[in-house]
Amino acid sequence: MKILLLGANGQVGFDLQRTLAPLGELVCATRSGSRSGRACVRADLAEPAALPVLLDSLRPNLIVNAAAYTAVDRAEDEPDLAMRVNAESVEAIARWAHKNNGCLVHYSTDYVFDGGGSRPYVEDEPTAPLGSYGRSKLAGEQAITASGCDHLILRTGWVFAARGQNFLLTMLRLARERDGLRIVADQRGAPTTSRLLASATAIVASRWLAQDAGRRHASSGIYHLSAAGVCSWFDFASEIFASAAQAGLLARVPTLESITTAQYPTKAKRPAWSVLETTRIQRGFGIYLPGWQQGLADVIDELADRTAG
Repeated sequence: MKILLLGANGQVGFDLQRTLAPLGELVCATRSGSRSGRACVRADLAEPAALPVLLDSLRPNLIVNAAAYTAVDRAEDEPDLAMRVNAESVEAIARWAHKNNGCLVHYSTDYVFDGGGSRPYVEDEPTAPLGSYGRSKLAGEQAITASGCDHLILRTGWVFAARGQNFLLTMLRLARERDGLRIVADQRGAPTTSRLLASATAIVASRWLAQDAGRRHASSGIYHLSAAGVCSWFDFASEIFASAAQAGLLARVPTLESITTAQYPTKAKRPAWSVLETTRIQRGFGIYLPGWQQGLADVIDELADRTAG
């Protein structure tokens, strides 16, 4: 099996390189055409028209799309670019997959919901994105579904890792620069590591692909994939600093003040409730999703090992 990984330089893409490699011949693609200083396939999702030609040349059996436009606030100023990357290119990929009997695994987001709920969102609840980013990701989901290709759309949120740009690394940087921090406490979700997403994706994809064609097509659809548990950004920051201090990553812990979303205005509105119900994927593919605290511990350990090394 030939697997094409799009977005190999991203947080999730980095970990997918490790977990997808045992499943077949892995071809990595990035926007720049380089990966860790080495040449690889170039695939820029800002250029939808170029993708069918690329796919014709590679002929992958499975496409895993970890590439996306994820700049939530900037998307309000660049809605056309966000739509081109997150919807138009995704449509081109999905149509190619349908035409060529390929399979597609694609990541989506909690931002397709408006955050007005109070219990974990199930996959078929009504969507109502609040901004350009969420609308572009929802349009991508709809394009995949309409294409008729065999697909898994994996919604997630609050992704973090020991590398890249994410809340955890931002908090550690700010903790070294400031004595006190004000953190939003009225947005709630489930922090999820890129490593968990990559590991679960590989297991789910292998079990999905092992099904006969009829069952694989029938089990295509949207699945929620995130760590277990719920916390606010304030709760997450508190745990980050406590764990980092214990691991020797911080000499001191800054003073934290909880604030409301209204006290921290941003160009794009964020969902206040981003918790996803994951029963469908756990039962459907026999996977276990640990609590977000375990993921935090793993990332802190990785950072501490890197520092010690």
